[in-house]
Amino acid sequence: MGVDSGLPDFRGPEGFWRAYPPYRRLGLRFEELADPVHFAEDPELAWGFYGHRLELYRRTEPHVGFVVLREWSKRWPTRVFTSNVDGQFQRAGFPADTVAECHGSIHWLQCTAHCGQPPWPADDVTVEVDPETMRARPPLPSCPACGSLARPNILMFGDADWVPDRTAEQLRAHTAWRRELHAAGVPLTVIEIGAGTAVPTVRREAELSSAASGALVRINTREPEVRHGRGVGIARPAAEVLTELADLVEG
Repeated sequence: MGVDSGLPDFRGPEGFWRAYPPYRRLGLRFEELADPVHFAEDPELAWGFYGHRLELYRRTEPHVGFVVLREWSKRWPTRVFTSNVDGQFQRAGFPADTVAECHGSIHWLQCTAHCGQPPWPADDVTVEVDPETMRARPPLPSCPACGSLARPNILMFGDADWVPDRTAEQLRAHTAWRRELHAAGVPLTVIEIGAGTAVPTVRREAELSSAASGALVRINTREPEVRHGRGVGIARPAAEVLTELADLVEG
């Protein structure tokens, strides 16, 4: 979804390295950098990557496809279930209490020392990053309660330290809403955008939500196949397809 806004595509090492050439020289892939171990072993490396992404997402304007979805949400009951951590749906105008971020958000932080401080907004956090080395310059973000190093409240690879409280609350609200619709016999149309099979969390949620009494529209340039239930796969970019769907709905 974010790629059409100009955000980098992290699928495959080549796409990642095109976005971040210094990591090619180090031979580091996205999966290796998105590992919580670096916050303990090399926090400047860890915050170089996440600090740069934080500023990138703050500067990025959501593409027209987000506008289409937001307009539809004003006409029909709508919620967002996303594995993206970029906060683009909220930036596009979706109320925060209608968005479930199953992998967390880069715009929220947590304490690495687990001092009991709940996740807090990163609104006032700025990380200076050396563009040549992609390493962060001190001072690094710290916990407001105990002063220990902070990290993004994101579920990383092999992450046993993630604090899921905020996301768990979002997911409870999302599931309750879906069950209420089902109990009332309200059919649900699920529009799934760019959800792959490598980490299929969103793909499974979309199939589950549309299985009982709804339909699935799967927009995916690489993996558009719909093998179960009522649905259609469209192998084209998100902004383009959503714009055309909006014309059809209005027509």
